[in-house]
Amino acid sequence: MHLFGVRRTVKLGLKSLWVHRLRSALTMLGIVFGVCSVIAMLAIGEGASQEAQAMIARLGSTNLIIETVEPPKEQADSGEGEEMLIYGLTYKDAESIRNTLHDVEVVVPIREIDQEARYLRRKVAIKIIGSISWYTEISPVHMLRGRFLSSIDLHQERSVCVVDEQLVRGLFGFEYPIGKDIQIQGNCYRVVGVAGAQPLGSKQNDFGNDMPAAMDSDSGATGIVYLPLSTAKSRFTEITASFSGGNQTIEKVQLQKITVKVKSTEQVLPMRDILDNLLGRIHEDKKDYRIVVPLELLRQAKQTQRIFSIVLGSIAAISLLVGGIGIMNIMLATVSERTREIGIRRALGAKKRDIIIQFLSETLILTFSGGILGIALGTLLPLLVTHFGHMPTVITGSSLVLSFGISGAIGIIFGLYPAYRAANMDPIESLRHE
Repeated sequence: MHLFGVRRTVKLGLKSLWVHRLRSALTMLGIVFGVCSVIAMLAIGEGASQEAQAMIARLGSTNLIIETVEPPKEQADSGEGEEMLIYGLTYKDAESIRNTLHDVEVVVPIREIDQEARYLRRKVAIKIIGSISWYTEISPVHMLRGRFLSSIDLHQERSVCVVDEQLVRGLFGFEYPIGKDIQIQGNCYRVVGVAGAQPLGSKQNDFGNDMPAAMDSDSGATGIVYLPLSTAKSRFTEITASFSGGNQTIEKVQLQKITVKVKSTEQVLPMRDILDNLLGRIHEDKKDYRIVVPLELLRQAKQTQRIFSIVLGSIAAISLLVGGIGIMNIMLATVSERTREIGIRRALGAKKRDIIIQFLSETLILTFSGGILGIALGTLLPLLVTHFGHMPTVITGSSLVLSFGISGAIGIIFGLYPAYRAANMDPIESLRHE
């Protein structure tokens, strides 16, 4: 009997809504777009957050990255000639860190050079990463073919290189790259390996190619070439010249980065202070370096993601609130239109509870139908953003449950007052209503 009563109430609610189907559809749109906006905005925020966190995580949670930065002009040393600025990290810094700090597992000096690579008639802009054979211990370089640089390559200053798959596509096309020679600044280098743009098990995305995700996106480099550090040191000058406003500036920098790896995450922050003190003494308090801690960046990114999700969810929830107000407005108008019907039902023996259930069921039908359509549209919209806007989006189950739950709660909250008002009408006055 109870089930029959529920079915009859739902059927009556659907019939009442169908009589004013255009008004019902327009009312339901507020819930549809509200649920859709909650899901879509949370998906975009989650995608952006996971992208940032993945890029930071690739740098290594137990790594500390020391980068060369140009000091203020008044702090820069003048060396060979009055206009030469000598600053930044040096090979001596890397040796001092390795020999002085015993809690350090790995020290990797890195030199970065913007150059141009040629193969046959093709030429592309590249980023050279000059490093050592244990570079892979601090960077998730995934070898697709061949091998990475070896200690023998480093000691003998061999003219070998490892290229990434982006460079293979831009320079070699469909040719097999292993064993081919590329030309950089008049010297030939034999390709001994191809590194993947992403490590195994990573999500398919176009962000962050290996460790050089940290490389400048403004460089315009098509790909990356890994060279033995000794080869890069002997073949490429450490001096660069630039012209600005009619003035010539000559700079000398040995290393762009030194990456230090410690044993555990608990040692990361203490090691940062130790490195800062050590380099501060070596560089005589000249701030021509900075220490980047990926672990701190990762924690900040997670905190930012939580705030970002709350803000986006709150903004989207406002549209759900507006939709709920629209439903209340329509239901109040419906109560006024159906005053005589309410009076007849009360005169035939309907209780206040029956009237409340009747009008509340109509409200819930609107909100739940709008919630289902909103979930469908909200799931489709992030996929379109990813496909056409090339932005990562992540739809989580919690966002679907949250948005649908909020829509249902809004239906109950905003439907109770019109239903209560309808139930408390005087039956005699309702029968007199025209």
